[in-house]
Amino acid sequence: QVQLVESGGGLVQAGGSLRLSCVTSGGTFSSYAMAWFRQAPGKEREFVARITWSGLTISADSMKGRFTISRDNAKNTAYLQMNSLKPEDTAVYYCAADFRSGALSGNRLARYDYWGQGTQVTVSS
Repeated sequence: QVQLVESGGGLVQAGGSLRLSCVTSGGTFSSYAMAWFRQAPGKEREFVARITWSGLTISADSMKGRFTISRDNAKNTAYLQMNSLKPEDTAVYYCAADFRSGALSGNRLARYDYWGQGTQVTVSS
């Protein structure tokens, strides 16, 4: 049974930073891709960033330069470093695991096999 558990969310002022973590258990972490998505109230879940098993990354255009995805295979953990946060970044952030594809692209929800429960990020103005 694969489980993903996010942490690191919270309340931060605009311009601040947060680092989210996603600890996984089950499966072989180093062999699958990970991603972060987010969902704001009343909006659809949207792609944030993805990292392949080998460390290649891709981010949504609106977050490039501010958000960075990374992973530590020894700790079975994926991270999302978020800098220069804006009120519009307020959302529940989810991590997800893709067991089937090693490709760099992967912004569709259906690509992912497992999801975490989410962690709330609130950015005040």
